[in-house]
Amino acid sequence: MSSETSAHTATPDAVLRIDGLSAQIAGTHILTNLSFTVAPGQRIGLIGENGSGKSTLLHAVHGSLPRGATTAGTIDTGSGSHRARVGLLHQQAPFAPADTIEQALESAVAVERQVARDLESAADPYDEQAYTEAIDLAERLDIWETDARISAALAGLGLSHIPTDRPTGELSGGQQARLSLAWLLLNRPDILLLDEPTNHLDDAATTYLVSVLSAWKGPVLFASHDRAFLDIAASGIVDLDPAPSMVGQDGGVTRCTGNYSDYLAAREDVRVRWERRYRDEQAELKRLRAGVRDNHTVGHVGAPPRTEGKLAKKFYADRNAKVVSRSVNDSRSRLEKLEEEQVRKPPKELAFAGLTAASAGTTREPAEGPVVVASCISVEGRLPGPSLTLNGTEKLLVTGPNGSGKSTLLSVLAGQLTPDAGSLTVTGVRTGYLTQDVDLPDPHDRGDDRTVERAYRDLVGEERAEEVPLSTFGLIHPRDENRPLVELSLGQQRRVALAVLLADPPEVLLLDEPDNHLSLSLVTALEEAIPEYPGAVVVASHDRWLRERWSGARLEL
Repeated sequence: MSSETSAHTATPDAVLRIDGLSAQIAGTHILTNLSFTVAPGQRIGLIGENGSGKSTLLHAVHGSLPRGATTAGTIDTGSGSHRARVGLLHQQAPFAPADTIEQALESAVAVERQVARDLESAADPYDEQAYTEAIDLAERLDIWETDARISAALAGLGLSHIPTDRPTGELSGGQQARLSLAWLLLNRPDILLLDEPTNHLDDAATTYLVSVLSAWKGPVLFASHDRAFLDIAASGIVDLDPAPSMVGQDGGVTRCTGNYSDYLAAREDVRVRWERRYRDEQAELKRLRAGVRDNHTVGHVGAPPRTEGKLAKKFYADRNAKVVSRSVNDSRSRLEKLEEEQVRKPPKELAFAGLTAASAGTTREPAEGPVVVASCISVEGRLPGPSLTLNGTEKLLVTGPNGSGKSTLLSVLAGQLTPDAGSLTVTGVRTGYLTQDVDLPDPHDRGDDRTVERAYRDLVGEERAEEVPLSTFGLIHPRDENRPLVELSLGQQRRVALAVLLADPPEVLLLDEPDNHLSLSLVTALEEAIPEYPGAVVVASHDRWLRERWSGARLEL
C-alpha cells in the first residue's frame, strides 16, 4: 500500500482543535485568542464582520497563510501518521488551466483509482494478504461508487452539460468555482474547510452541497455570508468578531449551538441582558458614590442628643462616629468591589448609515414615468432577450439559475456592455453599478500602496470627499481608513466600492449579488434600506433569504 493511500485514510475520526490562536498579517492583528473544537460530523459556520479573519482562520488551519504572517497558539489536526488531511476551498483552483475537466476530476479520485488497481493486482496472481488489505481499503473508500459520485457531483453542481474534454481554463469563473468545489468534495479530506462555498451556486447546487455536508463524517468548518445556507447547513455557529467581553479585552469567539436563526436569537438575548446589567450597575455606582460622599451622620440631622448631660453628649457622639465610620467603610468597600468588577459599556457596533447617507437632509424628487426601457435585449450565449420597463422608484429583483444572464443584464443596463440585439433606452438618469467583482481603479496611478482614505478620495474626487467623508456611511471602521487598500479583505474592499457608489447616489442603483463577500449584518441592513431608496433599484441575486422576503417586482431569467 502506498504512503499516499495510507495518508488518505489515516484519520477516520479526525478532530480539529484550535487553542489560543492569534494571527498577524503585515503587522495587523487579524485573529486574537481563538479557541474552539470541531468534532467529527459537526458543521460549524464562521461568521463575522468583513475583516474579522474568517479566511485567515481557514488558511491558518490549512497551513497556507501568506508569507510573513505570524501566529501564536496551536492548531491540532493530529500528529504523525494520524495527522488529518485538510482540504480548503478557496480562490485558487486545484487544477491547471490546461487540464480537461476529466483530468481534473480524475486527480481528485486518484487514491480510489490506485486502490482499484492494487485490488486487481492482488487478485491476479492471487496474494491472500495483499488481497485482504486491498479489499478492506476498497470497502472503506467505497471505490465501486467512485464513478457514481463523480456523476452526482457534476449533476448536482450544474456541470453535467459541459463536455468533460473541455480545458478548465475555458470555463467561466462560476463554472471553475463549482468544479473546484466538486474536486474538493470528491477528494474527501478528513477535515473540510470551505470559504464562501455558495457564491456561485444556485438553489439546486446549494441543495446538493447541503446533502453532501449532512453526510460528511469529518469536521466541517465553513465561512459564509449566505443566511439561508447557514440556517440549513450549520449545526453550530462561531462568530469571529472580537467577542465583546463584559469585563475584559476583546478577543476569542462567540459560539452558539444551532443554526443562524438560533444564533441571532441568542446574540440579541445576550446584548439585552448586557445592556440591562450595565444600566443597573451604573445606577448602583452612582448611589454608592453619593453615599460615601454624603454619609457622615447617623440619625436625624440637627437633632439634639436625648439628654443635655456632658456624658450623654460624648456617648452619642462616639456612637455616631463609630456607626458613620462603619457605614462609610461598608459603602466604600462595596463601591470599590463594584468598580473593580463592573461590566464594560456595551461597545457601539459599526452600523450602516443607509443608501442615502450622502444626501441626508436634502430631498430629491424621483423621476416620473419610465426611466429605463429594455426591449428583447440579448447577448449571444449570455442573455436570452428579456424585456423590462423600470419607473423612477421601482424596486426590481432579477433571479435565475447560474448562467441565466443576471450579471450580463445588469452590465447592459449600466452601459458597460452593448447588447447584440434589442434596444435599451435610459432617460435622463444616472446609473450606479455595484459589480460582483471588486474593481477599484486608480485614476491617478498612485500604485497599490494607496490607503483606503486615499483610494476613496481618488475615486469620488477631493471636493466630494470633503462634502461626504468616507466615515459618513458606517462601512469602514475608522481604524482601517489609513490601512493600505490591498491589505483589506475582499469584503472590506467591496464596502469601499459601495461607499464610492453612494457618495453621489444615482437615480438608478444596480446591485449584483449584494450579499457576496459582505457581512451578514451589512447585507441585512442594505436589504432593509432598499424599499426607502428614492430612486429605482435593480438587484440581481440567487440569495434565498432575500428572495423569500422581497416585496417588490421580480424578473425571472
